[in-house]
Amino acid sequence: MMFLKLFLLFSFVSSTFSHDTFNSHVLPRPLIIQYSEDIESQFDKLDEELKLQCTSWRFSVETNNLSPWKTIPEECGGYVKDYMMGRGYKVDLERVSNEAGVYAKSVELNGDGRDVWVFDIDETLLSNLPYYIEHGYGLEIFDPVEFDKWVQKGMAPAIGPSLKLYEKVSDLGFKIFLLTGRSEKQRSVTIENLTKAGFRSWDNLILRDSEDHGKLATVFKSEKRSKMIEEGYRILGNSGDQWSDLLGSCPSSRSFKLPNPMYYIP
Repeated sequence: MMFLKLFLLFSFVSSTFSHDTFNSHVLPRPLIIQYSEDIESQFDKLDEELKLQCTSWRFSVETNNLSPWKTIPEECGGYVKDYMMGRGYKVDLERVSNEAGVYAKSVELNGDGRDVWVFDIDETLLSNLPYYIEHGYGLEIFDPVEFDKWVQKGMAPAIGPSLKLYEKVSDLGFKIFLLTGRSEKQRSVTIENLTKAGFRSWDNLILRDSEDHGKLATVFKSEKRSKMIEEGYRILGNSGDQWSDLLGSCPSSRSFKLPNPMYYIP
C-alpha cells in the first residue's frame, strides 16, 4: 500500500519537473509540490480497496473457501491486527456465543448424562492473542517450539463470551468434553491455565497421545468423536475456531465456528 502511494507521489513530482525548461542563468526555485485535486481521494480509494480485499479474504477464511494457507497475506497484516484488537473480533465472538446459547437452551436433554457439548481450547476457550501480538498476528509461519514455550507459561486468558457459553451449557446439564490438539505432555499446564481462567467442572479433557502425533486435526478429532459415539454419548453441540474442529466423521448435531483469521490448522 505504501509503495503505491510513493509511486503516485513520485509520478506527480516527475510531472512537475517535466514542464520546466532548464536555464543555467536562473537560480533554482524552491521545490513546491502541487498535488492534483484528487490525490487524497485516490489514496482513500486505495485504502478502501485494500480493506475490501482483506475483508473478502477473511470472509473466505471463515467460510472455509480458501485452499490451505500458512500465513496471512502480507498486505493484510494491518487489517488483521485492527480486527483482532478492535471491536469487530469481540462482536463476532459475542454473536457466536449468543447463538450457541440460544441453541443450547432449546435442546431437550435426555437426562441420562450422555448429552455432550464439545469445546476446542485454543482460540475457543483460551486466547493466545498475547502470543500472536508478538508474532505479527499470523504474518509469521507458525513455530511449534516457540508456541509450546508460550503454552508452558499457562498465561492464556479466557475468551469472555466463550466462558459465558461454557457456564450456560454446564448449568443446562450438558456433559462438557474438551477436545484439543495440545499434547498429553501439556495436560498439567493446560488444566492449570483453564482453571485460572475460570473454566471448571469439565467431564473429559482429551489431548493428543504419542500415537496421535502427525495426524491431521480433522482426522484426530473425528476419531475422538467417533469413540464418544461408540461409548454411547450424543454430541449435541461443538464449538471451535478451526473447521478441523468441526468437520469430519461423527459431527455434532450443531456446530459453532468462532472467528480466527490468524492461522489455519488442517
